[in-house]
Amino acid sequence: MEMKGEERRRSRRSRSRSRSRSRSESEEEERRRRQRRHSSRDRRHVERNNGYEYDDYGDRKRSHRRRDARDERDEKEELIRKSKEEKRGREMEENAEAKRPAASGEATAATSLGRTGGVYIPPFKLARMMREVEDKSSIEYQRLTWDALRKSINGLVNKVNASNIKNIIPELFGENLIRGRGLFCRSCMKSQMASPGFTDVFAALVAVVNTKFPEIGDLLLRRIILQFKRAWKRNDKPQLLAAVKFIAHLVNQQVAYELIALELVTLMLEKLSDDSVEVAVGFVTECGSILQDLTPRGVHGIFERFRGILHEGQIDKRVQYLIEGLFAIRKAKFQGYPAVRPELDLVEPEDQLTHEISLDDEINPETSLDIFKPDPNFLENEKHYEDLKKSILGEESDDDEGSDAESDEDDEEDEFDEEEEEERMKISDQTETNLVNLRRTIYLTIMSSVDFEEAGHKLLKIKLEPGQEMELCIMLLECCSQERTYLRYYGLLGQRFCMLNKVYQENFEKCFVQQYSMIHRLETNKLRNVAKFFAHLLGTDALPWHALAYIRLTEEDTTSSSRIFIKILFQELSEQLGIRLLNERLNDPSMQDSFESIFPKDNPRNTRFSINFFTSIGLGGITENLREYLKNMPRLIMQQQKPAEDESGGSSDSGSESSSSDSDSESESESSDSDSDRRRKKSRRRD
Repeated sequence: MEMKGEERRRSRRSRSRSRSRSRSESEEEERRRRQRRHSSRDRRHVERNNGYEYDDYGDRKRSHRRRDARDERDEKEELIRKSKEEKRGREMEENAEAKRPAASGEATAATSLGRTGGVYIPPFKLARMMREVEDKSSIEYQRLTWDALRKSINGLVNKVNASNIKNIIPELFGENLIRGRGLFCRSCMKSQMASPGFTDVFAALVAVVNTKFPEIGDLLLRRIILQFKRAWKRNDKPQLLAAVKFIAHLVNQQVAYELIALELVTLMLEKLSDDSVEVAVGFVTECGSILQDLTPRGVHGIFERFRGILHEGQIDKRVQYLIEGLFAIRKAKFQGYPAVRPELDLVEPEDQLTHEISLDDEINPETSLDIFKPDPNFLENEKHYEDLKKSILGEESDDDEGSDAESDEDDEEDEFDEEEEEERMKISDQTETNLVNLRRTIYLTIMSSVDFEEAGHKLLKIKLEPGQEMELCIMLLECCSQERTYLRYYGLLGQRFCMLNKVYQENFEKCFVQQYSMIHRLETNKLRNVAKFFAHLLGTDALPWHALAYIRLTEEDTTSSSRIFIKILFQELSEQLGIRLLNERLNDPSMQDSFESIFPKDNPRNTRFSINFFTSIGLGGITENLREYLKNMPRLIMQQQKPAEDESGGSSDSGSESSSSDSDSESESESSDSDSDRRRKKSRRRD
């Protein structure tokens, strides 16, 4: 019984707990519901003030009445503000029109072009505006012609190149260059800055204009020198390179005096830096050919300074290689870097006017010439330039010629135009696509052949145009230099082509000269392969031995790379021919003129250097004659001095003999006179 009572009490407690828990949960839920109701009421109250309304079910619906009223109020204020501004603008225009006279025609739109005509106007619209202007001397018409002149000069300068420069020059003289000289100079400088590769073309164009208008050439030169000074102070390398290159080609065209070139190089080499030396090397490369002819002493001083920079070794290796390349170009007498290309040599030397400007002079760029300014004598100046243009271009009126002659000339002109059109229809590949395909074909043929005979047979089947034989030689040499070790396959293939045609022999000789001049750019492995390739050609007599005349073996004329090349070349020749046969070849009397540069006898110092060089590489046996010459050099000098002394002694003996003969004759004449006097006295005594 006690147990049952205990169980009843426990069940009663659990039921009371569950009731209290459910009551607390229901109260909590009611409290949350009440909070949500209050928050939704507040939110609806706020949104109702912003233009929203709620239906009977509590759903929100949009009301546009308040928003539309606010928008209408803003629109009214905007209209009122715009009307006030328009009224104020009309009043200002009426006041301005009252103070100045009204402009005629639609040309007033040209006043919005700015000082330099910066707003684009289509050509047809510009021509129409110029036709509609009645007063040709008005400021508006002058501004329109200025804008047309600027566009025309920019277009002609931008499209000039070496092939069409002769056609561009008459069109350029057709424009008023006196009025637009500032525009012309600015256009040339901008175009040259954008395309440095056409610098020689722009310089040729300036040279032609300078013959007729020297003030234009002087203005352009002053502006370029000022550009150089600014770039030098700011250390602006791209602008400095462009200015220096333009000045170099103006010196080549003799528009600028050569003294400015020497001043520029001296300034750039005064304070050494990698950039300044690099720019100086590029400048001397461009104009060194003409400076070598005009001022050889100045060029010698410049190269001595470059030599000193190399010995100091304070600059970067890359710049040192540039200087060595410049010495190689000078040694080759600036081949590949002519002063003026034949197609750009348009001015005779006696017609050219040279301007002398120094870096120390105060330069006035006259930038005001680039800006439009009204000309009170506009019509007179335009008429004066028209007469000047006719005298330059040789235009004459042909009104008196008959109709028959005109018809004949028209027929001839039509035929000539047809021939010109046919010539123009000939397509020329300027992208060198055919040349690239030819090189690819030669390379694949060389690399895919089993032996040299198969390669030679396949290469001979390739159709080469005249002048393309050089490409085959270059590709063969390039493939040989790219190998890890030298393959005799390339030497046999080159030998076969040299034996087949003399053209290939001459081209390989040119390749030898070119490779030796640029030998300092090759790596050691490429250098070894190239030397062994040419040693094979020389050892098999495929290449004439007079090609060695280009090598000058002295301490000043060789570098470490060139000495390695000569060492490998002669060691390979001694292995192929043997020291005895090689010595016989080098001592051949008919070839001594070609070997004078390898075995020099002009100076004992150079002779000793050659002997020591060949002795150090294990080929001292080929220098026996040179050693004998060096041993007998004092005796030869004495023998050369003795004849000179004998001649001087013989002349003194002849003088003494002549004096003795004169004295004898005088004594004889005196004795004869004395005898005649004695006889006369005796005859008188007898008488």
